[in-house]
Amino acid sequence: MRIIMAGASGLIGTDMSAHLRSGGHEVIRLVRRAPAAAGELQWDPAAGQLDPAHLEGADAVINLAGAGIGDRPWTRGRIDELFRSRLDPTHTLAAAMAKTEQPPKVFISQSGSNYYGDRGAAVLREHAPNGSGVMARICREWEAAAHTAPAGVRVVTPRTGVVLSRSGGALGRLLPLLRLGIGGPLGNGRQCWPWITLPDVSSAFSFLLTSPLSGPVNLCAPETADVNALVARLAAALHRPALLRVPGPVLRLVMGKLADELLLGSQRMEPALLAEAGFEWKHPSLSEAAAWATARD
Repeated sequence: MRIIMAGASGLIGTDMSAHLRSGGHEVIRLVRRAPAAAGELQWDPAAGQLDPAHLEGADAVINLAGAGIGDRPWTRGRIDELFRSRLDPTHTLAAAMAKTEQPPKVFISQSGSNYYGDRGAAVLREHAPNGSGVMARICREWEAAAHTAPAGVRVVTPRTGVVLSRSGGALGRLLPLLRLGIGGPLGNGRQCWPWITLPDVSSAFSFLLTSPLSGPVNLCAPETADVNALVARLAAALHRPALLRVPGPVLRLVMGKLADELLLGSQRMEPALLAEAGFEWKHPSLSEAAAWATARD
């Protein structure tokens, strides 16, 4: 397949590009700067500029564009940037598809597990309602923007959980602390994090390129885990203790509302549609995921 990818330079995009190319697909990256390689095309999503000709002949478009959620404090300006960095690229891609003679067959546009908000221990399948909070609203509008793609394009909006990787991402700051034996759970640790390893994210997107699924698809591992279990398993894989719990009030003091939405919120998400469609995880269990994430190779 010929695949156009937005947001290809990030953690997920870099791994996914390599995964797709290893499967024989051609991946064309959309870049904001002048193209520096044959596999790059320029666009300006903030200005809504993308030459529709760039999408002619493409079989699929993958949209991973978006500013980092936990990189900076959530000032009003930063929250606006979180919205714009997701909505502008998505609208730009959908509008360009509408101007092509033969639109791509599939548009996979990233969303997130935060769509559901903080839902405690409730089991969240794809039909569960939208929650409350900044990220829940961003995800709702992000998915709505994807569905402005023209008729005939199969739109998939993966609600991706906490991505476990060996460097960067959700574990970028936690793993080094755990390796030193000075890490621990966040808050009371009973909040559920819908986790998934980076290789399984890339495999799932590849699976969604050709599966008949459309609309929201929960992207997480089939094994549910709260933060206590997740941190304990990672620490055990590193043969280190994980005793230094960070209380919720301290997290709120340091991070404000970002702490409640990203660290203390709970989403017990179930990948119902992926499982029913026959997707096979490389790391379906937390023990397998922890062993992979903490390996040094």
